[in-house]
Amino acid sequence: MGELVRTISENGGIIALAVDSTDIVSRMENIHKTSAVVTAGLGRLLTAASLMGSMLKGKDDSITLRINGGGPAGSLIAVTDYMGNVRGYVANPIVEIPLNQYGKLDVSGAVGKEGYLSVVKDIGLKDPYVGQIPIVSGEIAEDITAYYATSEQIPTACGLGVLVGEDLSVISAGGYIIQLLPGVTDDEITQIENNIKAMPPVSSMLRDKMTPEDICKKALEGFNPQVLDRMHCVYHCNCSRERVEKALLSLGVQELEEMIAENKTQSVNCHFCNKIYRFNSNELSQLLEKAKK
Repeated sequence: MGELVRTISENGGIIALAVDSTDIVSRMENIHKTSAVVTAGLGRLLTAASLMGSMLKGKDDSITLRINGGGPAGSLIAVTDYMGNVRGYVANPIVEIPLNQYGKLDVSGAVGKEGYLSVVKDIGLKDPYVGQIPIVSGEIAEDITAYYATSEQIPTACGLGVLVGEDLSVISAGGYIIQLLPGVTDDEITQIENNIKAMPPVSSMLRDKMTPEDICKKALEGFNPQVLDRMHCVYHCNCSRERVEKALLSLGVQELEEMIAENKTQSVNCHFCNKIYRFNSNELSQLLEKAKK
């Protein structure tokens, strides 16, 4: 179970959030059987989504992150709720490419740089808010930072990391988001920048047993940070047979009739958790009758 902590500086001008998403990313890897570089890429996106979701207000609010840079991994999707619970999907879970110039997993090479990061916020309004920016690096954290600067005009720093073992297991994963609120001074900005430069990679801090609260305190060193709240978050898919039935009904009468004509059990696979829902001809006929009403 992941732990997420939200803090604020004593003067109320800076907020810092951090999450240990090791269990979340491990669960994702177990479901999707991702290669190391895809585990790192989708793991970072899930972590970012979890942090962003924790800033939502309503219990029914959600955020969907989608990034497609034209790389071999294809589209990566992460969906989060207001508690930071996430689920994710990648078009191509197995990508094998060389390490980057620093000897690290080449997330940017797997994701690609020729495309967009889109953020869809469903917060109960008539239409969801949609923000979209060109991909900056494909490394995810820089793209999240650019999204906040461009689409929400909030000065933000984002750090994300996933450490994958030789056996493809997830050793550590997590991230942080730091945001400057109106009224912050130049000296405070400089202090935050220096704090961030002095911080080790997120995955290293978590591997070395630092907690999300420790990471927030390190980010806000000199600002006497106060903990706002703590929450536990998990990899959670909200699919159900009822939801799948609604999806089948949305296909319409003609397509349901064609499925029934095949006279065989139809299977529907959930992209987020790989659960399979099966419908025999009688069950499809019942759905058809509903669709005709």
